[in-house]
Amino acid sequence: MTEPLRIVVAGATGWVGRSLVAAIVNAPDLRLVGAVARGAAGRDLGEALGGAGAGVTVSATVEEALATPADVFIDYTKPHVVKGHVLAALGRGVAAVVGTSGLNAADYAEIEAAAAARGVGVVAAGNFSLTAALLQHFALIAARHVPNFEVIDYAGAKKPDVPSGTATELAERLGRVQEPALGVPLDALRGPVATRGAAVGGVQVHSLRLPGFVLSCEAVFGLAGERLSLRHDAGESAEPYVAGTLLAARRAPTVTGLVRGLDTLLFG
Repeated sequence: MTEPLRIVVAGATGWVGRSLVAAIVNAPDLRLVGAVARGAAGRDLGEALGGAGAGVTVSATVEEALATPADVFIDYTKPHVVKGHVLAALGRGVAAVVGTSGLNAADYAEIEAAAAARGVGVVAAGNFSLTAALLQHFALIAARHVPNFEVIDYAGAKKPDVPSGTATELAERLGRVQEPALGVPLDALRGPVATRGAAVGGVQVHSLRLPGFVLSCEAVFGLAGERLSLRHDAGESAEPYVAGTLLAARRAPTVTGLVRGLDTLLFG
């Protein structure tokens, strides 16, 4: 019988983390061996989440949690710390799954180099939900045939990172398919150029931050006399991200280097 994969979760008491922890505990092929949450450090994770003891003590740092042998490290923390967390895991030869948004192309290049050097895998996605993966998949197909496209990124008023991880990943990947055409070059515009959005991977991205949104991402394609919109809307539950994250965790030990996007695992 195959031994369960040993999992460490950073951000274990957070919005996604708490749902992820419950799913890992209930999965026969996975075993939770470590958790990171600075505010709950030293406590039993189950008790910190308001339930029965889980037999896992919460660590204050990733390094402390990874002192216990692990196969996969999953990060759902903050943009300013995630890269350091992932590099620490890779330094120990532990595969990683990155669900935290806010990393840019340069960050991922550094992570990819570290993963390749250690011969381990990293699976990263701006969004681990199945329907978001389908958005990525369909949008990449559309970009092969339609030369004009832009991305609109919607989120709640208090989300500080712009664009969202979902929109950033989508724009960067679309830009690798082809550089979209602009009707009027940015340097030829009249008026505030910033109103045309920011170029991410060569693709114009527009970020809205308003109350009432959780997270939505839209790829808009246009041809003369017609247009196509592909949009993903997230609800207020973290459940859509759990199944995709666990799929990535199960696959991460089988890859080497960096894999971007859940759709790559599903369709690539």
